[in-house]
Amino acid sequence: MSEINERIERFKTMADANPQDELGHFSLGRALMDAGRFADAIEPLRRAIAINKNLSKAYQLVAQSLLKENKQGEAVATLTEGVKIADARGDVMPRNEMVEMLKSLGAAVPELKAAPTQAVAVGEGQVLCKRCGKLAPKLPGQPMRSELGKQVYENVCAPCWREAIGMGTKVINELRLDLSDPRAQTVWDQNIREFLNLT
Repeated sequence: MSEINERIERFKTMADANPQDELGHFSLGRALMDAGRFADAIEPLRRAIAINKNLSKAYQLVAQSLLKENKQGEAVATLTEGVKIADARGDVMPRNEMVEMLKSLGAAVPELKAAPTQAVAVGEGQVLCKRCGKLAPKLPGQPMRSELGKQVYENVCAPCWREAIGMGTKVINELRLDLSDPRAQTVWDQNIREFLNLT
């Protein structure tokens, strides 16, 4: 349990050091959820949304935490808003997961601009990206020799990977991660997975 507490403290420091950094608040909320502290996770996740209302995955995590606290009404309202945001941005995976959550709660699903599942023919050198939900140019090769590298190559477009690298650099700098430490590598990997909707 000490590793999760260490992660919580790191992200708390990151969020406190830069109160306008949605990544710090989002990561803190995620770590608190991993520790089973759902009531505590809600506030930093809501803070992340207040800074960046387009952070569609955060709506899903807030709703999951609210459901753990038996706050179904608030969870449904959060999911409804999250589905609209994710749909407008083309964040396919979070949108579809939140739609399923609404259905399982017996709640109405907002009208979607795009159908939740579209059959798309993927051409040579293209990928149907899990982050942006669009057909886009594929990376020329696997960016890392790891399972995560394989997932990125198969599921993420080149423009979204460039964005992820920028975000990953921010994580390294703000958390002062030493990537030679396996625990630091795990923190970096988790942030990249969440950013790219590979979770």
